[in-house]
Amino acid sequence: MKKTLSIIGLSLLSAVIGAATTVYLIGSKSNGEVQVVERVVEHAPALGAHFTSYEQGGYPDLTYAAENAVKAVVNIEVISEVSMPSGYNPFFEFFGIPQEQGPRKREQRSGGSGVIISTDGYIVTNNHVVDNATKLRVKLNDGRAFDARLIGTDPATDVALIKVDGEDLPTLAFGSSDALRLGEWVLAIGSPFDLQSTITAGIVSAKARQLDVIPDDFRLESFIQTDAAVNPGNSGGALVNARGELVGINTVIKSSTGSYIGYSFAVPETIVRKVVDDLKEYGVVQRALLGITYRYIDQDFVDNMGKDTGITEVGGAYVASVSEDGAASEAGLRKGDVIIAIDGVQIDAPTKLGEQIGKHRPNDKVKISVKRGENVKHFDVTLRNKAGKAELLSADAVDVVKVLGGRFVDIDSKLCKKLDIRGGVQVAQVSQGGLLARARVREGFVITHINDRAITSLTDLNKMTDKVRSIDGVYPDGRAASYVVIE
Repeated sequence: MKKTLSIIGLSLLSAVIGAATTVYLIGSKSNGEVQVVERVVEHAPALGAHFTSYEQGGYPDLTYAAENAVKAVVNIEVISEVSMPSGYNPFFEFFGIPQEQGPRKREQRSGGSGVIISTDGYIVTNNHVVDNATKLRVKLNDGRAFDARLIGTDPATDVALIKVDGEDLPTLAFGSSDALRLGEWVLAIGSPFDLQSTITAGIVSAKARQLDVIPDDFRLESFIQTDAAVNPGNSGGALVNARGELVGINTVIKSSTGSYIGYSFAVPETIVRKVVDDLKEYGVVQRALLGITYRYIDQDFVDNMGKDTGITEVGGAYVASVSEDGAASEAGLRKGDVIIAIDGVQIDAPTKLGEQIGKHRPNDKVKISVKRGENVKHFDVTLRNKAGKAELLSADAVDVVKVLGGRFVDIDSKLCKKLDIRGGVQVAQVSQGGLLARARVREGFVITHINDRAITSLTDLNKMTDKVRSIDGVYPDGRAASYVVIE
């Protein structure tokens, strides 16, 4: 007897879409006609320990986000003027042929990306894209081009704000980087290798990554990590969620080759939005400080310092020191405290404390929960600026470290004794274009006074906000030197 039904095909569809399996049974009747029977079997995914509840839904359609967001992502052409050696040639001198004296100037071109955030032409990008630019040219997705001017930069977060003169420009609205979930789909949009309007997709691989790649003493890093392909030229471009909202600015790739190998990192929207608002409203970033040094309590801390501190559990920030005139000291925090939460947000990652404080401005009040011994205490803390004052900085406030142009370190007691000084900061590196380079200050110079104000440590240097008028110090060989800035 002939079988009336045999299974010759089976298709499993959409274990994710609706958590259902569609089974097609294809066979034949006794009279030879083809028969197809469709049966849908509902099932829920198996859940491991610590899993969140499963939410039914389909694969995200990224076309809406891509086709809309790409309109607001621009290509930035950066023109910088650099000095080149004069190229002196003794052959020409021997025959009396005139040669150009002094360094030559030439234009250097580079590129990056940016995101239009207002219809009148404000564009957010990376500081390292526009740093040292003498001219900025912005090209839109629709082919239009504009000259742009620099509004402000923040080296500590690698965020910058520029502006073009335009009307009714396409924009991207800010989303919420805090609401991003691991595994959520995102798009990276920019101009890698000068290929404008390139879109790549990936998922959120991790949040709150700290890489120590921003060259600034006050760096604030809490990167979103994705596996969306990002390459040179993507810097300053948009990281967009499936709803077409701006959740980050693509900034860093982690690579041994200089090109994408699976990791990319973006500054989260929470930091970008704060920096942009400050630059637009005040012309300078209003950075709030707690006035402590701290170390996140991870397993390494527990293993190495747990016995001395009495700390046996990971999580929280161990207060290693408290500045005498800082916000934490004024509120009553002290060395050895463990900060476990700020405004109810748990400090459960190394970058959490910096990110939470970084959302605020000087004179803002935050509630800090501290574990002291076996007790938990709560402190209301009024945050301060880098000068130790609970007030906003004016637009003419100076970032002295940036103006000087260099890298600085505290000097030890041995050098203090040798030079017969109370303290100072030593120039470890001189950066091109800074005040030190223009004054021909050499590495090793110890700064003891700026504007006749004593500089005994990096803390003193970082607190300064006045315009630099004079620099006094001494070289390691004992030779004193003074430099006066002439306008």
